[in-house]
Amino acid sequence: MPKLAEIAPNSKSPSQAAVPPRVAALIYDGLCTFEYGIVTEVFGLSRPELGGNLFTFSSVQTEGKQNAAAGGLIVQATGTAQDLERADIIVVPGWRGKDEPVPEKLCALIRDCHARGALLFSICSGIYVLAAAGVLNGQSATTHWRYIDDFAQKYPDVTLRPNELYVDKGNIITSAGSSAGIDASVHIVRNYYGAEIANSVARRLVMHGHRHGGQAQFIEQPVAKPGGAHRLSNMMDEVRSTLAETHRITSMAKLAGMSPRTFQRQFQNHVGLPAVQWLAHERVTRACQLLETTTQSIEVISQTVGFESPDRLRYHFRSVLAVSPADYRKSFHRTG
Repeated sequence: MPKLAEIAPNSKSPSQAAVPPRVAALIYDGLCTFEYGIVTEVFGLSRPELGGNLFTFSSVQTEGKQNAAAGGLIVQATGTAQDLERADIIVVPGWRGKDEPVPEKLCALIRDCHARGALLFSICSGIYVLAAAGVLNGQSATTHWRYIDDFAQKYPDVTLRPNELYVDKGNIITSAGSSAGIDASVHIVRNYYGAEIANSVARRLVMHGHRHGGQAQFIEQPVAKPGGAHRLSNMMDEVRSTLAETHRITSMAKLAGMSPRTFQRQFQNHVGLPAVQWLAHERVTRACQLLETTTQSIEVISQTVGFESPDRLRYHFRSVLAVSPADYRKSFHRTG
């Protein structure tokens, strides 16, 4: 599972950030309209309800003055080469085709941004641009499940993690197909501003702040019996509202109206990870919110979210986010 790669201690809220992180999205002929829309929505919208803009957003052309995106939409740049040179985050939306060569000029641009320390973020087939530039050699990454075999053949020096929604390597983030770009974008917001603000952005997108499981959920999965997904959804809502209680496979299966064996199989198929792992993630997510918004002790928080001891909270917190609860609170606790 992707980790919270790097805490940004000076970016607790938009009002506290002296200069919002600068995001530049590359535009070129044939770019994916949906994925470009994702980054515009997440990084480019004004958010007065959160105290100010989270990011400074611009789009920068790499080919000509106007570019035709998928579906014939004409996209015109809002930024310049100077914006690209100053950007903290470079977004590479879906490339125009897995067999379309990437111009050397674009590859050189990617290498320059990488060399100066900018975060490179590709969505779906945008990974082909990063790979052509050579910045993924020896790295692990992911892309849309439809491209896995083709990409692995063309770029054997890159270790693919096909089940992941996104892979965060610190200065390079790659996401799986299309909507996984939303997950990765919200992850970037979380890295800069913490879980509460990331969840607020996700709610505006009408989605969960952290989607569990990987894209294996969408690859040739058996069709579940009618009503199974609905029963699982109701069970998950019930468990989320009673995290302090003891939840086991048998009790969750009973809530879903299934036998334990059927429940575990159905849950894995629908969610993409085991129920016990999902439960731990839900408890960590709730703990993040309490660490950010309250002064409750680690002991109280561990009880509130259903961990049997503070040590178990610390263990799962490090497993999911790669930081301790105390360090997370230092970085993201909001006093006002």
